[in-house]
Amino acid sequence: MLRTRILTALMLLVLLAAAAAVSTRALIALGAAFLGVALAEWLQLSGLGRARAAVLAVGAAGLAMVLDLAGLAPAPLLLGVLCALACAAWLGIALVLVRAQTVGVRLPAAVLVLAAGALAAVAWFALHALLQQGPRWTLSVLALVWLADIAAYFSGRSFGRHKLASRISPGKTWEGVWGAFLAVVLVAEVLRWAWPDVALWSTQLLQAAPLAGVGALLLLVALSIVGDLFESLVKRQAGVKDSGRLLPGHGGVWDRIDATLPVLPLAVLSQWALGAGALPGGNLHG
Repeated sequence: MLRTRILTALMLLVLLAAAAAVSTRALIALGAAFLGVALAEWLQLSGLGRARAAVLAVGAAGLAMVLDLAGLAPAPLLLGVLCALACAAWLGIALVLVRAQTVGVRLPAAVLVLAAGALAAVAWFALHALLQQGPRWTLSVLALVWLADIAAYFSGRSFGRHKLASRISPGKTWEGVWGAFLAVVLVAEVLRWAWPDVALWSTQLLQAAPLAGVGALLLLVALSIVGDLFESLVKRQAGVKDSGRLLPGHGGVWDRIDATLPVLPLAVLSQWALGAGALPGGNLHG
């Protein structure tokens, strides 16, 4: 299974690199496609039928591309408000996860469907805004999520003794969480000191606000774990192991980007709040 996961991940990286080599618009189209598939999986697990979920997801992905082609995006202030609301919603989801671990919860289908649409939309606007700042800038955010996931996996396997959320995702441990925190902060600090002028999200964040930047990195890891655990909770409620079968070794697309969805709005918001860059945005009201 690990070999299959690695091969699939390498294929995805090749696809990402190919899109980046073509143009930013190709990357935007790829991002819209991935979010569309993930949204379809999320909606289906929330209780919508496959056909309805697919129609809504295709419509959402199509609308995202129409807005991009028309040059329309949330203005900076509106984008900031949306990202702040999304981060608050993910922190609220963290509280739901705590309750699910202690006493158990069953999330209403209507709530899951609304959350899917709202949180996927903000994640898309945040991703679009990051891509306007360049593929390298965007990749530097995504790479931190991947690093956290890899570090959590291997540190959890090597040292895992204390379960993080046994009723939601039995394989995750606190040792994996600490490993993810350590790996992300350590790599970000090394990059900051070795190449201080390189346009990487974490480097510019730490340059602008060293202590608060570390806090933002820790929050990034925490929210990535929340996104992962939330998907696990939804899958457990739906009685399935994976969100789909599109990606061998990973399951569905939501399985692959669940940890990324909460991080995208945080990345946009924190770079503005800590002075690492202006709020990117477009020309819709805000």
